[in-house]
Amino acid sequence: MGRPSRRRTAVVLTAAAAPLLAGGWVLQSRAQQDGAQLLEQVMGLVSQRFVDTVDASALYEKAARGLVKELNDPYSELFTPKQIAEFSRQTNGRYAGIGMEITPPQSGFVTVARVFPNTPAENAGIQEGDRIVQIDTAATRGWSSQQVSNVLIGSPGTKVKVTFQRPGVAAPIAVSFTRAEIKIPAVPYSLVFDGDVGYVKVLRFSENTAAEIGEAVRKLQAQGARGIALDLRENPGGILEQSIAASNLFLRRGQEVASVRGRQGEVQTYVATSQPLAPSVPLVVLIDGYSASASEIVAGALQDHDRALVVGTTSYGKGLVQTLFPLDGGYALKMTTAKWFTPSGRSIQKERKLQDGQYVETHPDSLESDSVRRARPKYRSDAGRIIYGGGAVTPDVIVKPDTLTTAEQTLARALAPKFTEVYAALSELALEKKGKLRPDFTVDPAWRDDLLARLTKAGVKIDTAQWQAGRAWVDRQLEQRVARVAFGDSTAKRHELDDDVQLRRAIELLKKGQTQRDLFAVAQVPLPAGGAQR
Repeated sequence: MGRPSRRRTAVVLTAAAAPLLAGGWVLQSRAQQDGAQLLEQVMGLVSQRFVDTVDASALYEKAARGLVKELNDPYSELFTPKQIAEFSRQTNGRYAGIGMEITPPQSGFVTVARVFPNTPAENAGIQEGDRIVQIDTAATRGWSSQQVSNVLIGSPGTKVKVTFQRPGVAAPIAVSFTRAEIKIPAVPYSLVFDGDVGYVKVLRFSENTAAEIGEAVRKLQAQGARGIALDLRENPGGILEQSIAASNLFLRRGQEVASVRGRQGEVQTYVATSQPLAPSVPLVVLIDGYSASASEIVAGALQDHDRALVVGTTSYGKGLVQTLFPLDGGYALKMTTAKWFTPSGRSIQKERKLQDGQYVETHPDSLESDSVRRARPKYRSDAGRIIYGGGAVTPDVIVKPDTLTTAEQTLARALAPKFTEVYAALSELALEKKGKLRPDFTVDPAWRDDLLARLTKAGVKIDTAQWQAGRAWVDRQLEQRVARVAFGDSTAKRHELDDDVQLRRAIELLKKGQTQRDLFAVAQVPLPAGGAQR
């Protein structure tokens, strides 16, 4: 008797469920219909009655942009065909042009800030500080950097004629370039400090970043580096696959790098798939509040596996995954579709809310005071070390950056509105010193007087008392610009070391730590017995 009764119950429950499901579908369908009708009515009224005529295609684009904007997600964007091309250039680190980084106009003209290696610009002898005064037959006085960039970028193999004005050279310099594919280096330089500490600066995660890091590590080890400082400060991220590959340079095959969890709860796990290049070299990773996305994936994975000591300040906390969906007409929708998690299960995303049109942190970390850290959720590394969740990556060793004195801040704020004039004067002075100094030069106080005279001549009003009180800041600007123009990035970094307390701490730790376990011990980061990867 019991069996038939159970069958009848099951059938009744199933039958009873059907109208509920159907009713739910009717409600959902009706809501969709009402929403579509509302949109159609608004579109029709705007198209027919708005005081200004709105092109039909523009109207639909505005509606689409409004929808994306109302998601209240800072990372979801609707791209026009032109915007998607720029996004691809930024992400991939490649474009077709002549190979220069340019600044906003200085004294009316866009100026060359950097010349990339192995490019038409470098081959033609273009120098930092050269001003672009004409492109083909068009004079460029008053052009924005974006206007100049739009004209210089084109298809590989096409030609463009550019006329430059070089400080100290009377005659204009006219060069006919053939555009080529330009690869912007993700690792602009690497060097060895104190004989055995390698330093690798990583600017972005573009399509060749992992290979460039690997090449730098090999070169540094060949030069005698026993330990490596991987600098991810101010690195905004980039291509996911490159962050996985970069992590794999230091992690064993099979170790998890990160996982992605979507709206439906599905999980995709990314692991190291190759034998590592440097599985045991002592490693420090430097991060700060501008290290985001792919940078945080690398720092988080290496920290979770006890493969690196993380030094600096808490990272940005950008742990959302964006997917790019191609649309008709060359448009594309970049939309947030999932969240990132480190191998230990920590979410990288730091909570932010929209306030007055700006996204602000719900709980600012105030550079991770002890009390703030204690309030955050705790996780464990492979070796059992306590690591902190709650969004972003918290360093193992908190080192606050050097700050300006009050007098230096006052002078810097006073000169900020005249940035272009200050940059131009610094660049001109630096170009004049090029070829006349040794790499280990020191700033002559006369340079400061020279800079003041140039700024005054350019119409920049400067309070003499403020200038004198902030002279240490002025000297640092002079030292950095002269070193950069005269000798390049690596020499400029050596000159900057005295002011980079975070890097100095990393070098100090690497000098004392012969192994990765030693690094944790020297940094006084508790590591259970048998913990660190060897």
